[in-house]
Amino acid sequence: MKLITIEELCTEEEVAQIFPLMKDLRPYLDETHFRQIWRTMQPDGYRIYAMYDEGAIVAFTGIQIRTNMYYFRHVFVHELVTRADIRSRGYGGKLLTFVHEWGRENNCVTVALESALIRDDAHRFYEEKMGYDRFCYSFKKELAE
Repeated sequence: MKLITIEELCTEEEVAQIFPLMKDLRPYLDETHFRQIWRTMQPDGYRIYAMYDEGAIVAFTGIQIRTNMYYFRHVFVHELVTRADIRSRGYGGKLLTFVHEWGRENNCVTVALESALIRDDAHRFYEEKMGYDRFCYSFKKELAE
């Protein structure tokens, strides 16, 4: 029987272990910028949880508790990534279920996330396997000069 665990990564050295997976999701990031952004997000409650299978990192999630007028107190999932070579083996579902339970334990009423338009497989996973509703669009405007 496989030993699967989920652990919070608290130090910068621990967090650096998930950079290869982060790079898979966010290919534009280099490790220096990744570390800087992580340090900036810490005071706002950003947390990273890694899933291990037999001691090897197979997936991670970056989450944060937020409050607003439409989701109320909720967990926002910034990242949910499974290693590309082992996707569709249930790791993402187990990790997202962990996020749901963690949210309940922390008095959240909703879990919210965003997913890029081109990520059709991720959308099927969220909607069909995890019961999420697709209910709005997210918009952005670059402010570069």
